[in-house]
Amino acid sequence: MCVEPAEPPSGRLTRRGVLAASAALAGTATALASATAPAAAAPTAARPGRGGDLVVAGGTLLDPATGQVTEDAVVVIREGVVRAAGPRSRVAVPDGLPHLDAHGRWMLPGLIDAHIHLNTADEAHTAVRQGATSARSGSTNFYQDIAVRELARQVPERAPRLRAAGVFVTPDLGDTVLADPDLTPLARLKDGVRSAEALRRAVQVNLARGADVVKTRVNERAGLPEQDPLAQVYSHEQLAEVVAAARRGGKGVLCHSYSERGCHDAVTAGIRSLEHGVFVAERTLHEMRRRGTYFTPTLTAIASLADSADPVLAERGRAYLPVLKRAVLAAHELGVGLAAGTDSSGGEITPIGREVELMRAAGLPALDALRTATTGAARLLGLTGTAGRLARGHAGDVLLVSGDPLKDVSVLKAPARVVRSGLVL
Repeated sequence: MCVEPAEPPSGRLTRRGVLAASAALAGTATALASATAPAAAAPTAARPGRGGDLVVAGGTLLDPATGQVTEDAVVVIREGVVRAAGPRSRVAVPDGLPHLDAHGRWMLPGLIDAHIHLNTADEAHTAVRQGATSARSGSTNFYQDIAVRELARQVPERAPRLRAAGVFVTPDLGDTVLADPDLTPLARLKDGVRSAEALRRAVQVNLARGADVVKTRVNERAGLPEQDPLAQVYSHEQLAEVVAAARRGGKGVLCHSYSERGCHDAVTAGIRSLEHGVFVAERTLHEMRRRGTYFTPTLTAIASLADSADPVLAERGRAYLPVLKRAVLAAHELGVGLAAGTDSSGGEITPIGREVELMRAAGLPALDALRTATTGAARLLGLTGTAGRLARGHAGDVLLVSGDPLKDVSVLKAPARVVRSGLVL
């Protein structure tokens, strides 16, 4: 949970090399994709970085923004973008486009995983095949997420469109100091990345590498039995330094948190979203609503602790999950923005539909639970108008599921088909 160890790339890999490597990988992925593409509804050939042309027809279309349900619907996608969506009787379908038959299925926009750790191309491909067509990184050890973001732009069917967080701004960077030569001076600091200057340096290197957001922490980890998740590692003042440095670069901050004091310090320091937040209290939730701070509870990650073979982690999961569910419901009732995130890492990619299922189990109505992985998460990621809906001008990301998600959100865990930018996976 929150970044598993991963091997660093070659020491010869430069900043430009990250993008060059992703482009080379994209070319290989294109060849592989051509060899394994489904025979049915094969999309038109697409240049690298360009989506496909496709008509998805005959299913029941659900718009998460309005809750409107349209039977016998048609979605027309050109070059990866929705050009029309609605009832068959009102949508003009151009001739010559490949069709994907959606009869008997529900048609939804691709889902958004607002907290995931993608360290490899295979992990990125697994996430998108499971329905996460957009995502926000929760950080990686060696800037792999920035390369994944570029891979997604080159070959969209291989990865979710991604908001990258770069490396974790944390007191002990460990081997992450090897991620960039500009980080190595931080290894000299006896107290770690704690001073205002060190915190600013860590953020500045991330922004220089092209991070879209900054990830930091206020508490230790729940997924390591030797750590105390309620122990605070950064003060309000230190968090404020991180937020200020990120804002100077026009970026927001997501913050790993557990204790109420830590949550309150993080929120009042100006973070954009609170991650995990098991013991967040009502006073902090009110502050979040006032400030527009989002809550990404990662219920999936906390639930997984209960299944751990380690007795400390298992007990932690059993104790934390009901507390977090109550916090999620309280946040929803107060009007705090909620975003779905699995916190998948270490090669184990959980379907984002599982997080929606847990949101529903926490007490959210089915439509509101779905919105945490569509319109709500899109607002957090700055993707409103791109992701979260199947409407004109939005990305041509489509999920076909086998049942009515308003009756049973668990159908989201195993999509029957996934379309990414007009390309059928």
